[in-house]
Amino acid sequence: MMDERFDEDFEESLVSIIMPVYNDTVYVKEAIVSIFRQTYFRWELLLVDDGSSLDIRAAIKDILAEERICFIRLPKNRTVAGARNAGIAAAKGRYLAFLDSDDWWLPEKLEKQVRFMQEKNIAMSFTSYRRVSENGRKVGRVIEAEGMVDYSRLLKGNCIGCSTVMIDRRQCAAVKMPLERHEDYITWLNLAKKKLSICGLAEDLARYRVGENSLSGNKLKSLWWTWKVYRKSQQLPFFRSLLCLGYYIVHGISKRW
Repeated sequence: MMDERFDEDFEESLVSIIMPVYNDTVYVKEAIVSIFRQTYFRWELLLVDDGSSLDIRAAIKDILAEERICFIRLPKNRTVAGARNAGIAAAKGRYLAFLDSDDWWLPEKLEKQVRFMQEKNIAMSFTSYRRVSENGRKVGRVIEAEGMVDYSRLLKGNCIGCSTVMIDRRQCAAVKMPLERHEDYITWLNLAKKKLSICGLAEDLARYRVGENSLSGNKLKSLWWTWKVYRKSQQLPFFRSLLCLGYYIVHGISKRW
């Protein structure tokens, strides 16, 4: 069945990079520089200041002269999902890519991923990546991207790093993240429900910074949010939710060993 967005006037080879920023004047430059170093040049950056109390524009004023950067200032905080949605709404490209302001990409990330998606006609892809410490010096093992994943597989745990994702909007219906915790996980689940092709590129192409106070670092809260994903967002029966949560815990442990 033809996607409802198939006829929209996207710029065919353009990658629209969505980067939410909230009070980050330390790491954001490193993230942007990693975009400048890409071997793929057909990109635009939608940098969304999510109602920061710090002056993000002043912190990166030397970078904003780059014409491929669109700086969007939200008057108040909308959460990371709301900021990403604001970027998506302004995006012109056929492809959407996500990069958080404290993460960064290796130089061939966009080039290899676009080629991978075009050759295999994939609706959504993700890549392998490594976790790094807050100061960026300690690099963990590679978190390998799996092959084709479907809804059933994703229910067992989020195997997709948000800062590695690329989505083909010619194949996916209007992409919008819910204003809930684990918004990225819910988005991947909702796309997988539509039986779209979701496939991992098993190449280490990104770095994911893990801080001591990061949201994903709070294990008990993360478990509760995941439970709500199963019960509220995906409306799974109680015992199936319990089984999926067990898989989620095992998957989370395996990523750290």
